[in-house]
Amino acid sequence: MSFKPKVGIISCSGEDCTGGNISREATLKALHELRPNETVTICLPLFLAGDEGERSFAKTFPTITVDGCNKLCAAISTARFSSDPSVKINVEDYAECISLNPKEKWRIGESATVVEHIAEEIARQVDRLREEWE
Repeated sequence: MSFKPKVGIISCSGEDCTGGNISREATLKALHELRPNETVTICLPLFLAGDEGERSFAKTFPTITVDGCNKLCAAISTARFSSDPSVKINVEDYAECISLNPKEKWRIGESATVVEHIAEEIARQVDRLREEWE
């Protein structure tokens, strides 16, 4: 049996926009429901603060960043302090699925379908990355 690593998921920490909340909800759904034994989360604030465990994982194993907006904080930070993410997901690229309702800044209601769509994309990418691992 060959080793297949867990995939790290680094989610946006932005509290100021609906996209940040959507990215975290989608990440949690993938992490706890869709691929619980194949994924780990990497804490972006710890990563940025210099935590060597978080950064080391991202240097060694495949990572998926899930950003809430075009600032791409998770993707840029991962590339700067570890290595390029294997996959970069931006919630704004999925905004055509439904409108991102600004009134949902603190809760997910109408945006639940985009959360589901992004979580499923994360799961597909986890499967692909683990299959391609050498």
